[in-house]
Amino acid sequence: MLTEHLTEAERQYYYMEQCHQWVKEQEEKLGRPLTASVITFGCQMNARDSEKLTGILEKIGYTMVDSEKADFVIYNTCTVRENANLRVYGRLGQMKQVKKKNPSMLIALCGCMMQEPEVVEKLKKSYRHVDLIFGTHNIFKFAELIYRRITENTMVIDIWKDTDQIVEDLPNDRKYPFKTGINIMFGCNNFCSYCIVPYVRGRERSRLPEDIIKEIENAVADGVVEIMLLGQNVNSYGKNLENPISFAELLRRICKIDGLLRVRFMTSHPKDLSDELIQVMSEEPKICSHLHLPLQSGSTRILTKMNRKYSKEDYLLLVDKLRKACPDISLTTDIIVGFPGETEEDFQETLDVVEKVGYDSAYTFIYSKRTGTPAAVMEDQVPEDVVKDRFNRLLDRVQTIAAKVCSRHENTVQDVLVEEVNSQDPSLVTGRMSNNTVVHFNGDESMIGKIVPVYLKSCKNFYYMGEAAADHK
Repeated sequence: MLTEHLTEAERQYYYMEQCHQWVKEQEEKLGRPLTASVITFGCQMNARDSEKLTGILEKIGYTMVDSEKADFVIYNTCTVRENANLRVYGRLGQMKQVKKKNPSMLIALCGCMMQEPEVVEKLKKSYRHVDLIFGTHNIFKFAELIYRRITENTMVIDIWKDTDQIVEDLPNDRKYPFKTGINIMFGCNNFCSYCIVPYVRGRERSRLPEDIIKEIENAVADGVVEIMLLGQNVNSYGKNLENPISFAELLRRICKIDGLLRVRFMTSHPKDLSDELIQVMSEEPKICSHLHLPLQSGSTRILTKMNRKYSKEDYLLLVDKLRKACPDISLTTDIIVGFPGETEEDFQETLDVVEKVGYDSAYTFIYSKRTGTPAAVMEDQVPEDVVKDRFNRLLDRVQTIAAKVCSRHENTVQDVLVEEVNSQDPSLVTGRMSNNTVVHFNGDESMIGKIVPVYLKSCKNFYYMGEAAADHK
């Protein structure tokens, strides 16, 4: 075979070129460009994967559009909650009619949902208009799979149960030219009792530090000033490498890269947040003053049922260490309400942590059964009306506290990375502070991608209205 002596990345570039020839032929027949659209569900890992899919499609020659009436529609799926699956099935049902009007249209499904065998069986049986199905472990093979589809002219299914293969040296299309996400690891070893992720993303696999550094250096050379390091649990990075390295040490090396101005990371599991990492966060000015530290519950009893491997006291001790080392740090979190067996006393423990920590914001979720997880078959499922009442009370406390916490920078000058012209008012630009708070202020397109000092005039609960410091009298 022509590709047998090539590296995996070289093989994929070969298939991109083959597909490119096919796209050109189709465009000549149709007398117009071929269009493609990537629809993303789920987390930032999925968003990053979609950038890779988009990069490959552009290399093949597709014109990217934001419409499900494109010639090629790719759904990058999430399966954290079962209603996410239902949404995808709903979209596919609608697409059957769209494809009838355009039989040459291609439809692909990838992402976490495809790692569930029963999903793939359902697609094979009831959604025969889907052309291509692949999972989370072989996204790098996208071009090869497209080539198989257009040459074999039949539904292509390629799902890997697990892998130790990491192929990152492929095209990707960044949403912003000045900031990007960088995968440092894949998979999860934690098996929280409510979570499907370890079953669909596989075991933890860390990328080599030199590969990560090289990718970041290339991104910086291409105009990136801010990076987000991504992993299901970045705090456990490096443990499975042949030459183990801590996440803290990786951060130290990354912060030495010239031209890189800001470093973010997520997600951090509290059980693996080391004193070494806290020290690095306090010492390295490039590391943003924001940490997303999922709590899930303030009750030690519920945390044990969740298999989180820390207690309420452990979590509060971590917060205390973080506040002492990084006094201005903004903390955000995830909280689940109504986990099986949660009592009013357990819920009050969660409210107690919310009060004591003072989060800048919290992502609050009503517990939903996820088939395939231990929690789904636990007894003492909490009645829906009780859960909704607790959820509303939690939301009220979180928002009240967050508005107060957020306002602490009012009437100060802070550095803001400008991201875009404001969509509501073109005389304003929108950006983010180091702590991830959104700021709207007077400016123009020339500021995009630059870090500028901004005077914060007024806090509007979760964002600021400001003015460029140079204009402030």
